[in-house]
Amino acid sequence: MSDLVTVFLPFSGSDFTKKTINDFINSKLVKKIFLLSQTDVADKFNNAEVLRVESLFSSSTIKLMESKSVTRYILFLTQDSLIRLGQFSLERLTAVAELTDSGILYSDYYDIKNNMTSPHPVIDYQFGSVRDDFSFGPILFFDSNAFANASKGIDESLKYAGLYALRLAISRHYLVTRIPEFLYSSIETDERRSGEKLFDYVNPKNRDVQVEMEKAATEHLKKVNVYLQPKFEEIDPGGGEFATEASVIIPVKNRAKTIGDAVQSVLKQKTNFSFNLIVVDNHSTDGTSSILHEFGAKDKRVIHIVPERTDLGIGGCWNEGVHHQSCGRFSVQLDSDDIYKDESTLQKIVGVFRKEKCAVVIGSYQLTDFDLNEIPPGLIDHREWTPDNGRNNALRINGLGAPRAYYTPLLREVKIPNVSYGEDYAVVLAMSRDYQIGRIYESVYVCRRWEGNSDAALSIEKQNAHNTYKDRIRTFEMLARQRKNKGQ
Repeated sequence: MSDLVTVFLPFSGSDFTKKTINDFINSKLVKKIFLLSQTDVADKFNNAEVLRVESLFSSSTIKLMESKSVTRYILFLTQDSLIRLGQFSLERLTAVAELTDSGILYSDYYDIKNNMTSPHPVIDYQFGSVRDDFSFGPILFFDSNAFANASKGIDESLKYAGLYALRLAISRHYLVTRIPEFLYSSIETDERRSGEKLFDYVNPKNRDVQVEMEKAATEHLKKVNVYLQPKFEEIDPGGGEFATEASVIIPVKNRAKTIGDAVQSVLKQKTNFSFNLIVVDNHSTDGTSSILHEFGAKDKRVIHIVPERTDLGIGGCWNEGVHHQSCGRFSVQLDSDDIYKDESTLQKIVGVFRKEKCAVVIGSYQLTDFDLNEIPPGLIDHREWTPDNGRNNALRINGLGAPRAYYTPLLREVKIPNVSYGEDYAVVLAMSRDYQIGRIYESVYVCRRWEGNSDAALSIEKQNAHNTYKDRIRTFEMLARQRKNKGQ
């Protein structure tokens, strides 16, 4: 079982590349190593040939790799980092590839930080794993036939989304298999906390990348019969019997430090309609309840609910508010540690409902620190949402913006998953299956990032749990859209 693998490594001049090359050369399975460089390289490397490429993940690079490979398998190192192969790791990859006829294989691995090694498990691939930032780890292992067949059909103009388009194309015809074993080690190249990485994909600097990613994703959705044409139902913006036009809903637990600011930002809203504030207090123990009781005693618009149930996540708390008899025609989100931008936020949101007859309205928000100082990337406006393709592109990305507001009669039908992560994403996807999503592209909301945020510094295991759940939500939604397209 020799000469089975062609290896492609990114190269930017780092000294550790020689160590990585030696690690691969020591395997009897490796026939050839190519270095992918975006600059001209004068250095010579034993047993490695330098290939000049414009972009590491472009379609032209993918096609170049296909033309250079003469082995049964292709190993692509997608990060310019030091890799140390585990014991018989290539043998394990090839053995599983032969057994499963997989088009792509990947595995768990170890992170190396400050000479310390820690496990880095990844998650299983599923039908709904269509987001472009799905984490396979640094090593992707391809069947060469799958690679060749898929590369023939990808758009040749893609500069950034070539690898993404290739992966989606392979997944349509072959298995994408995770080996739940730690087959190699890698030096961590991005040591930012999870909360700092969260907004990378909406950074305006990455706009060109996002446009290409949407193009590749849309093509994939069409080929798996998930794509929805831009045809929408409309709501009746005056429908239903409601004493109040709008309700702001805040689920909260132990946010004594921030809940007062959130409530005050609601009460100062100026509107030409009636509104109230429903705060669902999930059995706080830090003084939050006392603060809310005081607000309620002073202003009848503040409705303080403490659920009887003790098994509620954020979604379950939302359900308590939405199904409360005092809930208005439109249900508007506010997180317990955020605030509305100014006194016009609520009026702008309801105005979009009335004008566009949409089922959901999503605004734009400003990122700040706890003291309201703006922090990068600043305004998050989610301009990847377009009227024609937004609900398709929503399957590719991990978030949909804030604040979110819903047409209450429809929200009561759909119901919100009783979880504390991804519940809003699931609801918007479900509603967008039939209805248009209204957008406000100016800032109407302030999202405060601080050490108390629930997503500020998540463990790998927690990040994996979150990503698995959202991929599962995508799977459910893609299956529902297939049924819709089949007329079922």
